[in-house]
Amino acid sequence: MSRIGKQPVSIPDKVKVSVKDGTVFVEGPKGRVQKTFAPAVKVTVADKQVTFAPTEESRFAKAMYGTARSIVAGMVKGVTEGYTKDLEIQGVGFKANLKGKQLDLALGYSHPILLDIPEGIKITVTDQTKVRVEGADKQLVGAVTAEIRGYYPPEPYKGKGVRIVGERVRRKEGKTVA
Repeated sequence: MSRIGKQPVSIPDKVKVSVKDGTVFVEGPKGRVQKTFAPAVKVTVADKQVTFAPTEESRFAKAMYGTARSIVAGMVKGVTEGYTKDLEIQGVGFKANLKGKQLDLALGYSHPILLDIPEGIKITVTDQTKVRVEGADKQLVGAVTAEIRGYYPPEPYKGKGVRIVGERVRRKEGKTVA
């Protein structure tokens, strides 16, 4: 049995949690998040706590109810505090700008890269080289961050590219002329 799954998730004030047909809805000051879980997990909401239990004794059910508890705890944290990821852009002429509901990236290609900002995500750009991705859904914040980074990952020779703040890029030595 999962030790994490046995612990209930406490619901803070200003947060509403409801369960309908295996889908958990969490609504709070930072937004609304929903997630559908496998039928192997039973989710119940009672007196400011969300509890989890496996519906069967299979290995999958035992694994999933701990996972479900962690995901719901993350959802509650997301709608109360929110999640942020910071990116930095390094390289000559590399920059980012916001154009309405799109992020415009100039990353040394012959064309600008336009990224449509998904619903529930807020992107702010400072100094044209620092991008902050914010939202209530942890998975969506990470996915958007990974998509932005994927356009030009940091390369090991000059260090140019889009990197997550705090990410270490292992530098390599270039060719030597003998």
